[in-house]
Amino acid sequence: MDSLKEMYLSAGIDQDVYDFCDRIQKGLKDRFEKIDQTAEYNQMKVIRAMEKQRVSAECFESSTGYGYDDLGREKLEAVYADVFGTEAALVRPQITCGTHALTLALSAILRPGDELLTPVGKPYDTLEGVIGIKDDNPPGSLKEFGISYRQVDLLEDGEFDLEGIKEALNEKTKLVTIQRSKGYAPRKTLSVERIGKLIAYIKSIKPDVICMVDNCYGEFVETIEPTQVGADLCVGSLIKNPGGGLAPIGGYVVGKEKIIELCANRLTAPGLGKEVGATLGANRAFFQGFFLAPTVTAGALKGAIFAANVYETLGFVTVPNKTESRHDIIQAVTLGSAEAVIAFCQGIQAASPVDSHVAPEPYAMPGYHSDVIMAAGAFIQGSSIELSADGPIEPPYAVYFQGGLTWYHARYGITMSLQYMKNANLVTIP
Repeated sequence: MDSLKEMYLSAGIDQDVYDFCDRIQKGLKDRFEKIDQTAEYNQMKVIRAMEKQRVSAECFESSTGYGYDDLGREKLEAVYADVFGTEAALVRPQITCGTHALTLALSAILRPGDELLTPVGKPYDTLEGVIGIKDDNPPGSLKEFGISYRQVDLLEDGEFDLEGIKEALNEKTKLVTIQRSKGYAPRKTLSVERIGKLIAYIKSIKPDVICMVDNCYGEFVETIEPTQVGADLCVGSLIKNPGGGLAPIGGYVVGKEKIIELCANRLTAPGLGKEVGATLGANRAFFQGFFLAPTVTAGALKGAIFAANVYETLGFVTVPNKTESRHDIIQAVTLGSAEAVIAFCQGIQAASPVDSHVAPEPYAMPGYHSDVIMAAGAFIQGSSIELSADGPIEPPYAVYFQGGLTWYHARYGITMSLQYMKNANLVTIP
């Protein structure tokens, strides 16, 4: 018996589970090579941007108080703008998460009487309260400020409802928000190419409308980003792909300079904008995380493909399926029961380097409309570029797996999830 297999067995993995997963992995060699090619291209893109902006050791210094003349902050935002092909960027530790980054952009751009349109169906759960489409909207929603909302669902085959979008666009439509990833919805993630075509169609009808892309989980999965195919701005979180697992907090907005100025004024204050905002020692982690992000994202992507192949081979429905092209790092698996979702997540937690001894349970999380279980034994709390899994405890009982700072950890986590499913008599290994 080889030493690697012995290591897995010593961790509690049964031999039949190990052998099954090992066979799956060996069949993915060609796909993994293509992922590595994309990662190498994106790695060069980041390095060239850092060289162009003359990043130096001085950029890693900390600022406090107002944060005036923070060289590292200014260089980091220039690097982001370069990589995303935009005029400007706002990359700050004061942006607490992806939902905050989206809220910042929406609040900065929209005014009373304006209308927000989503042409790809319902947004992620945590945005419902932001927009004001929940039954019990929290204070401060867009609706409370007189901003209306329209939604056009995707067609049954997953295609855009072009006629519905055309009908929904009107003189009040100020901003169109496009969620790249699926969230807790069993739809396909949007490729950058599809996003570009959708934006082109929308602007052919209303050229002055602002198109924003929620880019969470999608950065560096492809060789281009939505801002390179027509998006006016992209928004994301630094504890997802672009933080590379090192960013301790933060979010970004990249796009046209006038839009970034609006966002900066909303984040700080009109007239202060980008000039203030101390980085408090986070610059080095932001730079180094962004440097590592292409290879970290590649590892997470390999883990997602591995998970799809493991669970689809066992008869479960996966989105994307085991052969489809990939445009984000999230893998959805419909497990069919609450018990299976819980077992899967507990297996992921058991394979974590942090809190592996903890068994996650479903609970009512703020911003979600049902109990949610989350497995997240991460170095950065809530980081979803690290190995994690979560899902709402409701039909069709799908779990959403993402992350893995290394492919090897992702492989171990998925293998352990299958072991927990087997231990609960929820799956039979062929």
